[in-house]
Amino acid sequence: MANDYDVIVIGGGPAGSAAAGLLAKAGRSVLVLEKEKFPRYHVGESLVPGAIPVLEELGVRDILEAGYLRKYGTTLRWGAERDLWTIRFAEVGPIEFAYEVKRAEFDTVLLTRARELGATVIEEATVTEPLFDGERCTGVRYRLGRQGSPAEAHARYVIDASGQSKLLAHRENLIDWHEDLRNIAVWSYFQGGEQFPGTDRGNILTEYHGNGWVWVIPFSDGTRSVGFVGPNDLFVQSGLTPEQYFASHFEATSEAKRLLAGATRIADFRVTKDWSYTATRFCGPGYVMIGDAAAFVDPLFSTGVMLALKSASVAAATVGAILDNPEREADYQKGFEHSYRDFFDTVVSFVRYFYDARRQRVAYWSRAQELIDPVRELEQRADFIRLVSGLAGGLEVMQTPDSVREAADLAAAASEPAPEPA
Repeated sequence: MANDYDVIVIGGGPAGSAAAGLLAKAGRSVLVLEKEKFPRYHVGESLVPGAIPVLEELGVRDILEAGYLRKYGTTLRWGAERDLWTIRFAEVGPIEFAYEVKRAEFDTVLLTRARELGATVIEEATVTEPLFDGERCTGVRYRLGRQGSPAEAHARYVIDASGQSKLLAHRENLIDWHEDLRNIAVWSYFQGGEQFPGTDRGNILTEYHGNGWVWVIPFSDGTRSVGFVGPNDLFVQSGLTPEQYFASHFEATSEAKRLLAGATRIADFRVTKDWSYTATRFCGPGYVMIGDAAAFVDPLFSTGVMLALKSASVAAATVGAILDNPEREADYQKGFEHSYRDFFDTVVSFVRYFYDARRQRVAYWSRAQELIDPVRELEQRADFIRLVSGLAGGLEVMQTPDSVREAADLAAAASEPAPEPA
């Protein structure tokens, strides 16, 4: 088995599959090492329009259109007014809808597409450690299956898309936890109940309650993903089982309870810690980190897959540029880091602001405008929709060497000290 590649990608989730597929599409030799066998379960089923350009670049939009429920907007019960309100992506365009997806199916589509585009994908391959030559990452050591012997693979570049395993961030001690966003999610799946009318049928419902919020995500087969997100400490102190904890919060909702009237729970409850974090850097000699391997933010606005896909697209273009011009690695990495971190920090800042559900609705719109449109080119509501749909916020999907070079030049200019006053 060949063990020398242009790029090794650790992880076959949306970030890893997208990066691998795009690099293979560009003619690079790529190895993907995924520790699980697909299809595999994963939460995070609601997409936003910001993910769509990368899905089109990968050539899977038609598959999604054929099998998944369109999501034209988001319906919320949030803010001081406490009434139900809806935003629709078509209000700002150019992408009028995203999709509600079952991640086991969706992630398999992306991993299969990476194979079709030419990447070598090995499943049930657990990466045990990255390999370094001095400070430079040159490959990985991995084990195939539970009883497999250790093997090594080497590459000119490594992309860490290991998700919340955060392989390189752990090794390099780079994790910066967001202490104010140490939440826990408890969720299950239901069948039946009520639907929003018309094109709003595919909307996710986000409803604030007490110390947290409830999501209701509809699927094309009539089932729903329903969960509660709240502070981890309150869950631990409650002494309740996941089912009891979920029920105690769900019963106090209004719209979520209406939608689930008469529905049947069809799965056990699941629990995960949604502890937000950011790596103190996203790159190092010979490697970059993308998706949850680099940073994770509370799922309030369903940004997880979008961040994974956008960072993958930027990383693929950046790594391709570095392979062609290795002498400019530091410059290209600086551009990647600057673009990715600016976008992520904008999302985190807005999540923190939005968590105060005592504010008037217009305050959220105003804050969105301050973050992404300080010169006020658009109305406040439009800027709010652009931000939560992933269509604005600072990260441009860099698809060409020219755009990578431009980002590197901009990052270099931003880091230069201001001239001394005359």
